[in-house]
Amino acid sequence: MEVHVTGYIIAIVALRRAKDNVSSGTAPIIYVENEEEQQKLSMYLSRIFKAAVHDLENGVFILVKQY
Repeated sequence: MEVHVTGYIIAIVALRRAKDNVSSGTAPIIYVENEEEQQKLSMYLSRIFKAAVHDLENGVFILVKQY
């Protein structure tokens, strides 16, 4: 079975209180104070980078760029 990578995480937008749910990697991590700011920033970044936003439901959003 072959596995093909079709996308990659370009950014992580996390609530400051969810800091323990995120570890450093290759994507930049942006910490915000509240959910409203998190949703707004994620929406703006998704439009700028033409990426999809995924809510992991633990205070963390990831932005994924598809090839």
